[in-house]
This record gives sequence, C-alpha cells and structure tokens, in this order.
Amino acid sequence: MSVSDLRQSYEKSTLLEDSAAASPFDQFSQWFDQALAAQVPEPNAMTLATVDADGQPSARIVLIKGYDSRGFAFYTNYESRKGHDLLANPRAALLFFWQPLERQVRIEGRVEQVSAEESDAYFHSRPLGSRIGAWASRQSQPVTRAELEAREQEIRARYGDQPPRPPHWGGYRVVPTLFEFWQGRPSRLHDRLRYLPDGRGGWAIDRLSP
Repeated sequence: MSVSDLRQSYEKSTLLEDSAAASPFDQFSQWFDQALAAQVPEPNAMTLATVDADGQPSARIVLIKGYDSRGFAFYTNYESRKGHDLLANPRAALLFFWQPLERQVRIEGRVEQVSAEESDAYFHSRPLGSRIGAWASRQSQPVTRAELEAREQEIRARYGDQPPRPPHWGGYRVVPTLFEFWQGRPSRLHDRLRYLPDGRGGWAIDRLSP
C-alpha cells in the first residue's frame, strides 16, 4: 500500500459549542479523564515544540507532570537543547494526540520556571534511578554508553539513595494563551474549537474551519 493511500475515517464523537466547557482548563480535564478511562497509552505524553535564538524549531515528546489554572508543567535539564531554546525564546507549543479517541489538543503560551519548592517536591517523588539519571545525564551533549554508565556509578557512589535535586534540573510551566480542541469527524470535516483570552478574565470560543 502506498503511503498516500493510508487514511482513516474519524467517526467516534463530536465537539459542539453547546457542549464545550466555558473554561479550556475544564475542557482539557474532561478530555484527559476520558483518555485515562479509555486506557489510552501514556495520555500524559505531549509534543513540546520550542524555537531557538536563530528561529530553528525543535520538537520532542515529554510527559506532563501537572496542570491547573496556572498552566501545564513538565520537568527537564535546564541545560538541554529545550532549556537553551526556552532561555532564548520563552514560548512553546504543546500537542496532545489521543488517537484511540480521535482527539488532539493544541496549546500555545509563554513559559516560566516553576518554583524551586515545586521542583524539589517533584524531584524527590521520582524513582531513585530517575533521580540518579538527572545527575548522570548531561542532556543533549554527545556521550558514549560507557561514559554514561560510568557517570551513573559515580553518582550512585557519591550520593547513595539520597541524591539532592541538581541545580541544573527542574520544572517549566507553559502558561496558555491559546487552546485548540480537535475532534476527528467523517469526510475530514473535523471539529476545531479555539479558546482565546477575552480580555475580561475569561475565554472566548470560536470554531475554526477544518
């Protein structure tokens, strides 16, 4: 089969204005809970897109580790490629794709670091191997497997089972300025509802052409 012949008809659900939540955070929570209930694999996986100082975009999959009315939090090495991108251009786009439900959620916004207290709390909730790995990995830098494993052993010997949070590791929060909820529909006439700030502390909803 040719790649150009690969297609699927989306027929599982609809997204209409009269059933959408007034708040995009509430709408996200509804869809996220439904993804959990449907046992979508890794529903907290999202594409994170950043842009560097030269305008070069970059995207990767990361895991959301918390969301509320302030925004969407993830954790990483501040000295990684994404960290350098966000230092130069503190804006990002997120994409959740829940294929079994034929749904996408797009989010755009500015990015800020979470508090040291939040980063500490999340770091110490992680499995020991992940905490060791945060020290061992000079993320995005060239390395051999032997070098990486040697550094892991060095960190284990240094800190035992109580490694502190590395100063170069912590959380970011994407503070949304745009949401788009996409529900697949037949004949590619998909539902796309966009939420934008209305200037009065709420959100305005409009429908985008598919």
